[in-house]
Parts: sequence; structure tokens; C-alpha cells
Amino acid sequence: MPLHITKVAYGCDSVEFLKERLALRAAHGPSFLTTRYLPKRHAEIVGGSLFWIIKHQLIGRTPIVRFGEAEGGRVAIHLEPQLILVQPRPKRAHQGWRYLEGVDAPADLGDGDMAALPPELAGKLAELGLA
Repeated sequence: MPLHITKVAYGCDSVEFLKERLALRAAHGPSFLTTRYLPKRHAEIVGGSLFWIIKHQLIGRTPIVRFGEAEGGRVAIHLEPQLILVQPRPKRAHQGWRYLEGVDAPADLGDGDMAALPPELAGKLAELGLA
């Protein structure tokens, strides 16, 4: 199983806003984020995903394509321009990114799952063990 990373969707207060942000980035060229340091386990992360945190919940993931160079000696994390919703799971906010093992990653939401519910409600149901 690939290794994943988690990151706070800074400035995003909803899934819809994050989708819009990712679409806007994709419209202006390759979609990527920058970070100061190349993850030590970067070879394991390629093929994994960046899991987004909004309001202390893992809400979705964006597949990671590769790592490259960015301006100012930074590292670019190249992403597919899509957001795949996952079963919301509580996750404390943190600075930067953190590793997430494949076995610990939440499952994707399928048709008929909790996809129609707001992420906050789906997260509360998951906390209570009702989802």
C-alpha cells in the first residue's frame, strides 16, 4: 500500500471551496503545492494521496503524481486536479504535512454512502460509530 500525507486545507471552510480552488489551479497549468523540504519517504508517497483536513476532519484526497523542483529551492508536490471524497474521520490540525499509512487511510465515499451529507454531519456520525 502506498504511503499518504495529510495537510490542512488552509483558508478552506468547505469541501466546495476546496474543489473550486483545485479546479482554479488546474485551469492555470499543472496542479501542485510547494513545501520547504522533500519528504524523506517521498518514493513511497508517489502513487499515494494528499488527504485534506477541513474543520478537524479528513474529508477528501488528491492523488500525488510526483515530486519536483519549485522556485526558491522549494519542492513541488504535483497533484492530479481532482478531489475524491472520503469517509470523514476526525484529525487534529497540524502545520505542514504528516505521513498517513495506507492501512490507516479512510475509504473513499461511493455512490449512496454518506456523500450527500455535509462533511461535518458525516464526521459526527463516524465519531459515534453510526456510519
